[in-house]
Amino acid sequence: MVDMNQGTVFSTAVEIETARKVDDEQLAPSWIASLQAEIPSVRLHSDFDTLLEHSRDRLPFGRFRHRSKQLTGALPSAVVEPTNVAEVEEIVQFAQRNNLAVIPYGSGSGVLGGTVPFCGELIIALNRMNRILEIDETNNVVRAEAGLNGGALEVALKERGYSSGHSPQSLEMSTVGGWAACRGSGQCSSRYGNIENMIVGMKVVLPSGELMDVRHVPRRSVGPSLIELFIGSEGTLGLVVEVTLKIWPLPPKEIDGTVAFPGVESGLHAIRKVMQLGLRPAVIRLYDRSESERWGGDDLPDDPDAVICMFEFHGLAGVAEAEFEAALRIFATHGGVIIDDGPIRRWKSVRFESHSDAFVDAGGYYDTIEVAAPWSRLVEMYNTIRSAISDKYPEVMLNAHWSHAYSDGACMYMTTKIPAMPDEAALPIHASVWEIVMRHCLDMGGTISHHHGIGYFRNKWIIEELNAGHKVLGDLKRALDPGNLFNPGKLGLTDKD
Repeated sequence: MVDMNQGTVFSTAVEIETARKVDDEQLAPSWIASLQAEIPSVRLHSDFDTLLEHSRDRLPFGRFRHRSKQLTGALPSAVVEPTNVAEVEEIVQFAQRNNLAVIPYGSGSGVLGGTVPFCGELIIALNRMNRILEIDETNNVVRAEAGLNGGALEVALKERGYSSGHSPQSLEMSTVGGWAACRGSGQCSSRYGNIENMIVGMKVVLPSGELMDVRHVPRRSVGPSLIELFIGSEGTLGLVVEVTLKIWPLPPKEIDGTVAFPGVESGLHAIRKVMQLGLRPAVIRLYDRSESERWGGDDLPDDPDAVICMFEFHGLAGVAEAEFEAALRIFATHGGVIIDDGPIRRWKSVRFESHSDAFVDAGGYYDTIEVAAPWSRLVEMYNTIRSAISDKYPEVMLNAHWSHAYSDGACMYMTTKIPAMPDEAALPIHASVWEIVMRHCLDMGGTISHHHGIGYFRNKWIIEELNAGHKVLGDLKRALDPGNLFNPGKLGLTDKD
């Protein structure tokens, strides 16, 4: 059995072909025929290839397992594809009557194992619920079904002269329901906010099969925010079926540039000043030396400690230009010098692409770990984590950049690379790197996740960060889902809580 309270899973690996043979030899659960008979309009799949496809997301550990022809956890029992809210309600009610665990599934773009099954769950895939229901140009909001692809949403909005302002790297492979469920953040969050600032309405099918509809209003004071309960709940408390998002007119002016700083510390101080003086860059990204060399190329100054910062301002022409010039003046007081715009051009050309595929395909172990901390801890946290990993594992490459800046702190996004070697050697190193980062982050007052979420891979550490709050979360889970049927084992929520 898998202990889902652990930060990583080292269960006895199940070979995919062994699972295929077992699946071929065993009879399908009797409830599958009953579900199809009761809701004949839905598509229901129980063939091995579909089950395998839905047995993992983009969790790097799962990708390593898949590369070695092993399952991450288990196979789901079946995959069902509803086309509307009423069908979702019927499916959930059927699951309750038959004591079936379910997992909501958008497009599998998560990187923490949030959709990985461990006990033969029924996957409720929302790929057919992918419509834009309304673009309201008076109130500047859009209503969309949860399975709508993020890139498709942006294309449709831009045709009308708008944007959602939400631009995660996974834009073209993620869904709007997934954005909500995992409490996501986009590359332009410093101007447009994170997903919790954008969602103004939501429909959720609760574990009881009832529909909760929080309609759009500009603000409400009617008790705690029900929307907030489900943003970041990762399918453990309910199934998001529709969201209403703010939208923004496309900015008349976009102006960007790249600045070189004499070091990480001076760059972070400059960004802090930009944010604390009330400027609102759409993009502001500082890279450590290794990543600066990657993006900067020949444009990087000769100073061996020099690092680069990419930035961009949106808005009315005069406003965007004034903010751009104000930022340059702040940068200059911290040693910042504007350089050629080649780095930001290069980044923009690949900003929505996955950068890990080639390295993993070549046998390496690539992962990303994003945390956040107050300004007063960021430099020390970076230096401490980098030193701890390089001292213990000199073969591991760790790079970092800082994005998603706020007046009181920022996200630190780290990339780790372990060179090609057997799983038996690499996976314990991979687990230890995670332990080092999480341990120092918690000890130094940071949060263990800025926007990737928890899934199951961060289970071990969410309990420590939330302390008594995790018991509150567990009480809420039991109240809404007493049978623990909705995405069991995620967010550190188990039958033992």
